[in-house]
Amino acid sequence: MDFIQINVHCDPPFREILIAEMGELDFETFMDTEVGFEAYIQEELFSHPALQTLFNRYRKQTRIWYELKKIPKENWNEEWEKNYDPIAVGDQIYVRATFHEAKPQVPYEIIINPQMSFGTGHHETTHQLLALQLTVDHKGKKVLDVGSGTGILAIMAAKLGALSVAATDIDDWCIENALENFGLNNIEPAFVKQGTIHELRLGESYEIILANINTHVLLDEMEEYNKLLSPEGHLFLSGFYDTDKARIMEKATSLGLKEVKSTTEKNWVALVLEKVE
Repeated sequence: MDFIQINVHCDPPFREILIAEMGELDFETFMDTEVGFEAYIQEELFSHPALQTLFNRYRKQTRIWYELKKIPKENWNEEWEKNYDPIAVGDQIYVRATFHEAKPQVPYEIIINPQMSFGTGHHETTHQLLALQLTVDHKGKKVLDVGSGTGILAIMAAKLGALSVAATDIDDWCIENALENFGLNNIEPAFVKQGTIHELRLGESYEIILANINTHVLLDEMEEYNKLLSPEGHLFLSGFYDTDKARIMEKATSLGLKEVKSTTEKNWVALVLEKVE
Protein backbone atom coordinates (compact mmCIF):
# COMPACT_ATOMS: atom_id res chain seq x y z
CA MET A 1 0.00 0.00 0.00
CA ASP A 2 1.63 3.24 -1.20
CA PHE A 3 0.56 6.80 -0.46
CA ILE A 4 0.16 10.08 -2.32
CA GLN A 5 1.54 13.22 -0.68
CA ILE A 6 0.00 16.55 -1.71
CA ASN A 7 2.02 19.65 -0.85
CA VAL A 8 -0.56 22.47 -0.95
CA HIS A 9 0.38 26.15 -1.15
CA CYS A 10 -2.50 28.44 -0.17
CA ASP A 11 -3.35 31.63 1.71
CA PRO A 12 -3.58 31.05 5.51
CA PRO A 13 -7.35 31.77 5.88
CA PHE A 14 -8.11 28.90 3.49
CA ARG A 15 -5.83 26.29 5.05
CA GLU A 16 -8.41 24.84 7.45
CA ILE A 17 -11.22 25.06 4.88
CA LEU A 18 -9.23 23.04 2.35
CA ILE A 19 -8.17 20.51 4.99
CA ALA A 20 -11.81 19.99 5.97
CA GLU A 21 -12.83 19.54 2.33
CA MET A 22 -9.97 17.14 1.61
CA GLY A 23 -10.96 15.09 4.65
CA GLU A 24 -14.21 14.38 2.82
CA LEU A 25 -12.10 13.03 -0.09
CA ASP A 26 -10.50 10.37 2.17
CA PHE A 27 -7.26 12.23 2.93
CA GLU A 28 -6.13 10.92 6.32
CA THR A 29 -3.17 12.86 7.63
CA PHE A 30 -2.36 16.58 7.48
CA MET A 31 0.72 18.55 8.48
CA ASP A 32 0.96 22.35 8.50
CA THR A 33 3.82 23.94 6.57
CA GLU A 34 5.07 27.50 6.22
CA VAL A 35 3.29 27.84 2.86
CA GLY A 36 0.15 25.79 3.54
CA PHE A 37 0.00 22.11 4.42
CA GLU A 38 0.83 18.57 3.40
CA ALA A 39 -1.89 15.93 3.02
CA TYR A 40 -1.62 12.17 2.62
CA ILE A 41 -3.97 9.60 1.11
CA GLN A 42 -3.78 5.92 0.21
CA GLU A 43 -2.97 5.63 -3.49
CA GLU A 44 -6.01 3.47 -4.28
CA LEU A 45 -8.36 6.06 -2.74
CA PHE A 46 -6.87 9.04 -4.56
CA SER A 47 -8.88 10.74 -7.30
CA HIS A 48 -6.94 13.49 -9.06
CA PRO A 49 -10.03 14.82 -10.90
CA ALA A 50 -11.91 15.12 -7.58
CA LEU A 51 -9.01 17.05 -6.06
CA GLN A 52 -8.82 19.39 -9.05
CA THR A 53 -12.58 19.99 -8.90
CA LEU A 54 -12.28 20.90 -5.22
CA PHE A 55 -9.40 23.32 -5.74
CA ASN A 56 -11.09 24.93 -8.75
CA ARG A 57 -14.07 25.85 -6.54
CA TYR A 58 -11.79 28.02 -4.40
CA ARG A 59 -9.43 29.47 -7.00
CA LYS A 60 -11.69 32.48 -7.56
CA GLN A 61 -11.25 33.34 -3.86
CA THR A 62 -7.60 32.50 -3.21
CA ARG A 63 -4.35 31.34 -4.74
CA ILE A 64 -3.85 27.56 -4.70
CA TRP A 65 -1.16 25.41 -6.24
CA TYR A 66 0.07 21.98 -5.31
CA GLU A 67 2.66 19.28 -5.92
CA LEU A 68 2.10 15.52 -5.93
CA LYS A 69 4.54 12.86 -4.79
CA LYS A 70 4.16 9.11 -4.40
CA ILE A 71 5.54 7.72 -1.14
CA PRO A 72 6.09 3.96 -0.77
CA LYS A 73 4.70 2.59 2.48
CA GLU A 74 8.16 1.66 3.73
CA ASN A 75 9.34 5.29 3.38
CA TRP A 76 6.49 6.82 5.38
CA ASN A 77 8.25 6.87 8.76
CA GLU A 78 11.22 8.70 7.24
CA GLU A 79 8.89 11.36 5.79
CA TRP A 80 6.98 11.64 9.03
CA GLU A 81 10.02 11.97 11.28
CA LYS A 82 11.20 14.98 9.24
CA ASN A 83 8.10 16.90 10.33
CA TYR A 84 6.93 15.38 13.60
CA ASP A 85 7.36 17.42 16.77
CA PRO A 86 6.11 16.48 20.24
CA ILE A 87 2.82 18.03 21.36
CA ALA A 88 1.84 19.52 24.70
CA VAL A 89 -1.82 19.79 25.64
CA GLY A 90 -1.62 22.39 28.36
CA ASP A 91 0.68 21.22 31.14
CA GLN A 92 -1.13 17.88 31.60
CA ILE A 93 -0.53 15.88 28.41
CA TYR A 94 2.63 15.32 26.40
CA VAL A 95 2.47 13.34 23.15
CA ARG A 96 5.81 12.22 21.75
CA ALA A 97 7.45 9.71 19.48
CA THR A 98 9.96 7.11 20.63
CA PHE A 99 12.84 9.26 19.37
CA HIS A 100 11.81 12.28 21.52
CA GLU A 101 13.05 12.87 25.05
CA ALA A 102 10.65 11.75 27.77
CA LYS A 103 9.05 14.22 30.19
CA PRO A 104 8.25 12.20 33.32
CA GLN A 105 7.11 15.34 35.14
CA VAL A 106 4.05 15.62 32.86
CA PRO A 107 1.06 13.72 34.36
CA TYR A 108 0.03 12.02 31.12
CA GLU A 109 2.70 11.06 28.59
CA ILE A 110 1.59 9.27 25.42
CA ILE A 111 4.07 7.61 23.05
CA ILE A 112 2.92 7.45 19.42
CA ASN A 113 4.48 5.99 16.30
CA PRO A 114 1.71 7.08 13.92
CA GLN A 115 3.12 5.71 10.68
CA MET A 116 0.30 6.57 8.25
CA SER A 117 -2.56 6.72 10.76
CA PHE A 118 -4.62 9.80 11.56
CA GLY A 119 -4.54 11.13 15.12
CA THR A 120 -1.09 12.29 16.14
CA GLY A 121 -2.29 15.06 18.44
CA HIS A 122 -1.21 17.77 16.00
CA HIS A 123 -4.60 18.21 14.40
CA GLU A 124 -7.05 20.51 16.18
CA THR A 125 -9.67 17.78 16.51
CA THR A 126 -7.39 15.34 18.32
CA HIS A 127 -5.81 18.08 20.41
CA GLN A 128 -9.22 19.30 21.59
CA LEU A 129 -10.55 15.84 22.37
CA LEU A 130 -7.50 15.04 24.49
CA ALA A 131 -8.13 18.22 26.47
CA LEU A 132 -11.85 17.39 26.83
CA GLN A 133 -11.04 13.91 28.10
CA LEU A 134 -9.46 15.57 31.12
CA THR A 135 -12.86 17.04 32.03
CA VAL A 136 -14.73 13.70 32.29
CA ASP A 137 -14.07 11.01 34.90
CA HIS A 138 -12.79 7.88 33.14
CA LYS A 139 -11.98 5.82 36.25
CA GLY A 140 -13.46 2.33 36.21
CA LYS A 141 -15.32 2.93 32.94
CA LYS A 142 -15.46 0.96 29.71
CA VAL A 143 -14.34 3.05 26.74
CA LEU A 144 -14.74 2.55 22.98
CA ASP A 145 -12.70 4.54 20.45
CA VAL A 146 -14.40 4.43 17.03
CA GLY A 147 -12.23 5.26 14.00
CA SER A 148 -9.28 5.14 16.34
CA GLY A 149 -6.42 5.79 13.89
CA THR A 150 -3.30 5.73 16.06
CA GLY A 151 -5.37 4.76 19.12
CA ILE A 152 -4.31 7.96 20.88
CA LEU A 153 -7.72 8.70 22.46
CA ALA A 154 -8.11 5.16 23.76
CA ILE A 155 -4.57 5.35 25.16
CA MET A 156 -5.49 8.60 26.92
CA ALA A 157 -8.60 6.94 28.34
CA ALA A 158 -6.49 4.10 29.76
CA LYS A 159 -4.08 6.57 31.35
CA LEU A 160 -7.09 8.33 32.92
CA GLY A 161 -8.00 5.10 34.69
CA ALA A 162 -10.54 3.43 32.36
CA LEU A 163 -11.46 -0.12 33.34
CA SER A 164 -11.07 -1.25 29.72
CA VAL A 165 -10.44 0.36 26.33
CA ALA A 166 -11.41 -0.96 22.89
CA ALA A 167 -10.78 0.44 19.43
CA THR A 168 -12.13 0.08 15.90
CA ASP A 169 -11.09 1.35 12.49
CA ILE A 170 -11.88 0.50 8.88
CA ASP A 171 -8.21 0.54 7.83
CA ASP A 172 -5.92 -2.46 8.43
CA TRP A 173 -2.95 -0.08 8.61
CA CYS A 174 -4.61 1.78 11.51
CA ILE A 175 -5.37 -1.49 13.29
CA GLU A 176 -1.71 -2.49 13.03
CA ASN A 177 -0.54 0.94 14.16
CA ALA A 178 -2.98 1.19 17.09
CA LEU A 179 -1.82 -2.19 18.39
CA GLU A 180 1.79 -0.99 18.17
CA ASN A 181 0.96 2.20 20.06
CA PHE A 182 -0.94 0.33 22.79
CA GLY A 183 2.19 -1.76 23.25
CA LEU A 184 4.44 1.32 23.42
CA ASN A 185 2.25 2.61 26.27
CA ASN A 186 2.03 -0.76 28.07
CA ILE A 187 -1.74 -0.98 27.58
CA GLU A 188 -3.66 -4.18 26.88
CA PRO A 189 -6.85 -3.26 24.96
CA ALA A 190 -10.02 -5.32 25.27
CA PHE A 191 -9.93 -5.54 21.47
CA VAL A 192 -8.85 -3.69 18.33
CA LYS A 193 -11.23 -4.62 15.49
CA GLN A 194 -11.41 -3.72 11.83
CA GLY A 195 -14.72 -2.65 10.31
CA THR A 196 -17.42 0.00 10.54
CA ILE A 197 -19.56 0.23 13.65
CA HIS A 198 -22.46 -1.13 11.56
CA GLU A 199 -20.45 -4.16 10.44
CA LEU A 200 -18.98 -5.08 13.81
CA ARG A 201 -22.33 -5.41 15.63
CA LEU A 202 -20.80 -4.94 19.06
CA GLY A 203 -22.93 -6.27 21.90
CA GLU A 204 -21.48 -4.58 24.97
CA SER A 205 -22.27 -1.14 26.34
CA TYR A 206 -19.77 1.60 27.11
CA GLU A 207 -19.77 4.52 29.53
CA ILE A 208 -17.58 6.55 27.17
CA ILE A 209 -17.46 6.46 23.36
CA LEU A 210 -14.97 8.53 21.35
CA ALA A 211 -15.38 9.24 17.62
CA ASN A 212 -13.08 11.62 15.75
CA ILE A 213 -14.06 11.01 12.11
CA ASN A 214 -16.00 13.39 9.83
CA THR A 215 -19.48 14.89 9.51
CA HIS A 216 -20.86 12.32 7.08
CA VAL A 217 -19.75 9.31 9.10
CA LEU A 218 -20.79 10.80 12.44
CA LEU A 219 -24.31 11.50 11.16
CA ASP A 220 -24.54 8.02 9.67
CA GLU A 221 -23.23 6.20 12.74
CA MET A 222 -24.46 8.27 15.68
CA GLU A 223 -27.52 6.10 16.23
CA GLU A 224 -25.23 3.08 16.60
CA TYR A 225 -23.04 4.96 19.08
CA ASN A 226 -26.14 5.82 21.08
CA LYS A 227 -27.24 2.17 21.21
CA LEU A 228 -23.85 1.21 22.63
CA LEU A 229 -23.73 4.10 25.10
CA SER A 230 -24.74 3.42 28.70
CA PRO A 231 -27.37 5.65 30.39
CA GLU A 232 -25.70 8.88 31.53
CA GLY A 233 -22.69 7.88 29.41
CA HIS A 234 -20.59 10.40 27.49
CA LEU A 235 -20.09 10.59 23.73
CA PHE A 236 -17.07 12.58 22.48
CA LEU A 237 -17.32 13.75 18.86
CA SER A 238 -14.99 15.67 16.57
CA GLY A 239 -13.83 15.79 12.97
CA PHE A 240 -16.36 18.37 11.82
CA TYR A 241 -16.35 22.07 11.07
CA ASP A 242 -18.29 24.67 13.09
CA THR A 243 -20.65 25.12 10.15
CA ASP A 244 -21.75 21.50 10.62
CA LYS A 245 -22.33 21.67 14.37
CA ALA A 246 -26.05 22.44 13.97
CA ARG A 247 -26.54 19.25 11.91
CA ILE A 248 -24.60 17.20 14.43
CA MET A 249 -26.61 18.61 17.34
CA GLU A 250 -29.93 18.11 15.55
CA LYS A 251 -29.13 14.41 15.18
CA ALA A 252 -27.81 14.15 18.73
CA THR A 253 -30.86 15.83 20.25
CA SER A 254 -33.19 13.50 18.35
CA LEU A 255 -31.42 10.58 20.03
CA GLY A 256 -31.72 12.01 23.52
CA LEU A 257 -28.17 13.31 23.76
CA LYS A 258 -27.48 16.69 25.34
CA GLU A 259 -24.43 18.91 24.98
CA VAL A 260 -22.19 19.04 28.02
CA LYS A 261 -19.25 20.96 26.64
CA SER A 262 -17.78 22.01 23.32
CA THR A 263 -14.64 23.75 22.12
CA THR A 264 -13.62 25.24 18.80
CA GLU A 265 -10.13 25.65 17.41
CA LYS A 266 -9.46 27.01 13.91
CA ASN A 267 -13.14 26.33 13.11
CA TRP A 268 -12.88 22.64 14.09
CA VAL A 269 -15.34 21.60 16.81
CA ALA A 270 -14.96 19.04 19.58
CA LEU A 271 -18.06 18.08 21.51
CA VAL A 272 -18.99 16.15 24.65
CA LEU A 273 -22.57 14.79 24.79
CA GLU A 274 -24.36 12.99 27.61
CA LYS A 275 -27.04 10.33 27.20
CA VAL A 276 -30.19 11.46 28.97
CA GLU A 277 -32.72 8.78 29.91
